Amino acid sequence: MSEQILSIQHLSKYFGANEVLKDIDFSVQKGDVTSIIGASGSGKSTLLRCINLLETPTAGQILFHGEDITRRGYHVPAYRAKVGMVFQSFNLFNNMTVLDNCMVGLRKVMHQDRASAEQNALRYLDKVGMLPYIHAKPRQISGGQKQRVAIARALAMEPEVLLFDEPTSALDPQMVGEVLDVMKTLVREGLTMLVVTHEMAFARDVSSRTVFMKDGIIWEEGAPEQIFGTPEKPETKEFLSRFFER
Repeated sequence: MSEQILSIQHLSKYFGANEVLKDIDFSVQKGDVTSIIGASGSGKSTLLRCINLLETPTAGQILFHGEDITRRGYHVPAYRAKVGMVFQSFNLFNNMTVLDNCMVGLRKVMHQDRASAEQNALRYLDKVGMLPYIHAKPRQISGGQKQRVAIARALAMEPEVLLFDEPTSALDPQMVGEVLDVMKTLVREGLTMLVVTHEMAFARDVSSRTVFMKDGIIWEEGAPEQIFGTPEKPETKEFLSRFFER
């Protein structure tokens, strides 16, 4: 039986009077690659931001190895080192080099000495094909390269789970492939991933589980071949038809 890493239980989130997440329940097992799909405004990114505690859930629990991370006094920085996040807009420090961007978490959160941090950062920059650019600043590299640096920065913390919030949606079409290739490599290596994405081919062909969200609710979830091949809910069918009836 696979190990459960995250369990989301009865999670809800309000912004003012607007309930954007409604009684969400699902879990993440070790080695899962879960794609979360749905229209813009369905709550996908808010769910990811709640899991990373960038947003505070209004109600419900998020259990990490059985421990509720939403309780008062929980040590959030240590949790975020284990549950990393890659953002749509890269979130790199523009005044730092590629190498320093990858070292900052290792130095400030993991308290590694400079030599160890540099060695680890270089290893993961090599993994994403960015070693030739370690002395560049973010403004000197492309969007696809920035996102690969952001992935390396997250990987350098050696997380148990990596959250991706629409990692390709800010990229030019020709740069999407290079980022998806890195993500596919991570899948093959067994990294546990939770991916909010509009890349339906990735969700269908690469993930081990697909979750369809609409109006802040999980409408349907299951194996990709079931969700994409024989969805049960008319809402799922209607959403997918926009992508596959060309």
